[in-house]
Amino acid sequence: MKKPIKKTWMIASALTIGMAVLTPLQAGATAVEPTNGVTVQIEQQVTGTIKSVHGDGINLKARDGKNYFISFFKFSDEQLEQMNLVEGQEITVEGGVVEDYLDFYTFEVYKKDLPKNVPNDELTKLEKMFSEVKKLEKEASNAKNMDEAEKKYEEMNKIYEEMNKITKPYYLASWQPQPFEEFLEDYGFNENNIVIAENDKKELKAIYEEWVKLEKDGQDEKAKEKMKGFNKILHPYLDELYPTPTFEEYIGRLDLIDIPAETITKLKNIYADVRKAEREENYDLFGEIWAEFHDILGEFIIPQTFEEYMSSFEFKVNKADSKQLKQLYEEILKLDRKEDSAKIEEKWEAFYNILEPYFEAIKAILISASKITINGQDYLPQ
Repeated sequence: MKKPIKKTWMIASALTIGMAVLTPLQAGATAVEPTNGVTVQIEQQVTGTIKSVHGDGINLKARDGKNYFISFFKFSDEQLEQMNLVEGQEITVEGGVVEDYLDFYTFEVYKKDLPKNVPNDELTKLEKMFSEVKKLEKEASNAKNMDEAEKKYEEMNKIYEEMNKITKPYYLASWQPQPFEEFLEDYGFNENNIVIAENDKKELKAIYEEWVKLEKDGQDEKAKEKMKGFNKILHPYLDELYPTPTFEEYIGRLDLIDIPAETITKLKNIYADVRKAEREENYDLFGEIWAEFHDILGEFIIPQTFEEYMSSFEFKVNKADSKQLKQLYEEILKLDRKEDSAKIEEKWEAFYNILEPYFEAIKAILISASKITINGQDYLPQ
């Protein structure tokens, strides 16, 4: 996991979730500067045991005792399926060391998923825009505060929209929509014995076919509205497939002090509004009232003890540091989340400054894999 913007370390809600930060390691290899502007290291080979598997890579404990994160962005989904990666498996990796998790996603990786019919002049435009996005992405990552980061992300989204305008006609030209039955089957209703009523299925099929036509015609807004209607019909079935916890079930999972009856009523009403906004796909409203819900609820959550909080980290701290950390932690707990937010932020910063050397000691070396060997079988990017 990448280190967050510094100011976000000290959010009071962290008391209940624990914090773990991994930062990239500067390996000892000689750096080279490719034409796309991303700094990488010369190729290295490492052998070790898989600690955990993620969608885009693995955490590896190498024979040299160091921790690595291996990115598989260069490999296809089919290749990853063939590899059948599991925890505890030994693997040998060759690849270039990068400085930042952001460096894994290069233009070459992006280009792999583009339609084959995009002409070279369009690819040149896309590469230039992609470089601008990567620059903004790093600036957002190093931003001093969330407002500055948000502005960078807004600029990035505008560029992505322009890139989408370039690529969409080529996607549409080669797009082969799934048959309706196959599209619906991907939701997983059949294997969970959820039966969709015939009248609903008939209406869904008609909407799906209209949606496909609108997408092919490039009528994006109308296509979005059409899919909203599709999702509205599916909602009861999705609720059955993925049951939403009731208010009582949700708060029952949390360690809470007694909440006054009037506050319970208020929280219950907000929770109902949250679910309504979710059903209506009003995600701006959803985010706003979900934050309000947790802001109120946070006052009643029983915080972790210092020992519980520290148990989430992969390292042990020495006695002197532990004593300082415990004092800071307990001081944070005594402060008012709203009135003393500046002091809380200051103390969290001091807390994580003490922990910084420990994170430094366990941080992962980041490798963008260009060759994988498992059980004597070699895999190269396709």
